[in-house]
Amino acid sequence: MNDRFEIPARMRNTSLALMAVGLLVLIIGAISLLGGDHVDQTRFWIVLVHNSVFFLLVTVASVFIQAAASLAQGGWIVAYKRVPEAIGANVWVFGVIAAIILFLSAFMFNIDGHNPIYHWVHPHGDKILEGKAGFLNPTMFIGFTILTVAAWSFFGRKFRSLSLKQETAPKNSTKIYWTMFKWSAGFLFVYALTQMSTAPWLWIMSIDAHWYSTMFSWYTFASAFVSGVSVILLFVVFLKNQGNLVLVNKEHIHDLGKLMFAFSIFWTYTWFAQYMLIWYANIPEETIYFKMRQQGPYGLIWYSTIIINFVMPFLILMARPSKRNYFTVTFIAMVIIFGHWLDFYIMTMPGPLAENWHLSWYELGILAGFIGILMFTVSRTLARASLVPNNHPLLKEAVLHQS
Repeated sequence: MNDRFEIPARMRNTSLALMAVGLLVLIIGAISLLGGDHVDQTRFWIVLVHNSVFFLLVTVASVFIQAAASLAQGGWIVAYKRVPEAIGANVWVFGVIAAIILFLSAFMFNIDGHNPIYHWVHPHGDKILEGKAGFLNPTMFIGFTILTVAAWSFFGRKFRSLSLKQETAPKNSTKIYWTMFKWSAGFLFVYALTQMSTAPWLWIMSIDAHWYSTMFSWYTFASAFVSGVSVILLFVVFLKNQGNLVLVNKEHIHDLGKLMFAFSIFWTYTWFAQYMLIWYANIPEETIYFKMRQQGPYGLIWYSTIIINFVMPFLILMARPSKRNYFTVTFIAMVIIFGHWLDFYIMTMPGPLAENWHLSWYELGILAGFIGILMFTVSRTLARASLVPNNHPLLKEAVLHQS
């Protein structure tokens, strides 16, 4: 079966327009730095850090779901596995962008010898930061970032390559299937040492370098993964409406809806566990993190993330029919992605800009640019091969799948 996707002119033009908007906003923001104050300069860089890290973690979630499904020998994903493959194959794009932004914001941006975003770069006698210098130092930051981006990019492209090779393998051959199984185990080991530990500590948590949480990596994983599943669903529904993904039916949409529902609850669990322990202990060094977010100028966004990321998915996706309705799952997927974009905004923005917050043309323009890059790169990858993974050992199981 040859199910080829041709990029619609409207989609191509929309992605190009969004990238143009992002580039224009970036240029205007850079020009404004020439006459801007310290707040504008900090805002320029922290918005780039926020979006680049968010989209990198969201795209690598597609690599994770492929590995998890492979190890679980799940046939449910096979009907639309070309979608997470295409997203995962472009992790390197967002990885390179994120690495460049992280290095520039950490080591090139400073105001009077002080880095407003990553304070640990110039501790200036701060005993707490000096005590963390064994981990928070340029060598660790650069080294872990390069290794993490390289590993995630490699696995994303490797999984795509193995899947395409399966099509030309001898009929009923399972050699590549088990090769994928082994590579998936290797990826989850790498993922545990990066996404589940070091990467969120270095890229996000170190923005508030005096504060730490042992739940933080799980929290960022939950936020990124449910957003990643939502991105997959949006592409699946779009392709289905274009007449592609002929093997996908409401059973598969139901599965994605269940994942969005379940991991919205899991995100809430990690949110509550982190917040409750810090609230109950009431230690000033820990509570300051939530005080500036809950009681300061960011309070409205902080409370809104609970409604958007838990209350809405919980109430809307609870019923079985809603998880099988294309309009409903598409709407809630967009809500979830925006809600967790706000969640990452709350993680990153208050640290360097505790009182001077913004959510206007620059933040939304950069967001549009990254959405355009995602649409453009993934659509091009989808168009390069059949959307049906022919010759996959679990293809029949995917066709007969009941959710």
